[in-house]
Amino acid sequence: MKLHGFWRSTATWRVRIALAYKGLDHEYVAVDLLTDGGAQHSPEHRRLNPMAQVPVLEVEDGQPLTQSIAILEYLEERHPSPPLLPTDPLQRARVRQLTEVINAGIQPLQNTGIQRHLDALGVDSAAWIRHFVGKGLVALEAMTRPLAGHFSVGDALSFADLTLVPELAFARRFGVDLSELPTLLQIEANCAELECFKRGHAEMQPDAPR
Repeated sequence: MKLHGFWRSTATWRVRIALAYKGLDHEYVAVDLLTDGGAQHSPEHRRLNPMAQVPVLEVEDGQPLTQSIAILEYLEERHPSPPLLPTDPLQRARVRQLTEVINAGIQPLQNTGIQRHLDALGVDSAAWIRHFVGKGLVALEAMTRPLAGHFSVGDALSFADLTLVPELAFARRFGVDLSELPTLLQIEANCAELECFKRGHAEMQPDAPR
């Protein structure tokens, strides 16, 4: 497998953790989202993903698979052990619920393309991000609190944790107030002890600034 991504991309970060957790070997291809308008807009990358986004996972047959949650679902079905989804249908739905709060409710409002467009319109993109990301994380805290154990849904690692940890890192970078998120911060601390989160961390990637 070959993973095309950017060291700081929260969506790529999720996939890196999953690959590390499941012990799956892969080649990493860095896609610089920032320099000269971003390599994601190159013809070569657009052939892999016409949305000009990362991550892209080239799977065993060389076919490109895009969208981080679709990639996580593929990895879970193709390599189910160790699992990242519970066996109980309701608990699985709870994991997907929390995952989609970030994936669909928060992350689309913060991505690089949105930031650049807001800046071009003369809007304070950092203030925009602090508002929407902060609001979303407060809601996520309320939704996670009754479900959480050691991790977001009980005591087993899941997609919800893989999306949470990169999101909190992003929030800190933009100065989002995290003081009202004790449950999420404790889950983050628990995840930080795991080797897959250490290996998947943005600062450990070959394209991270040194």
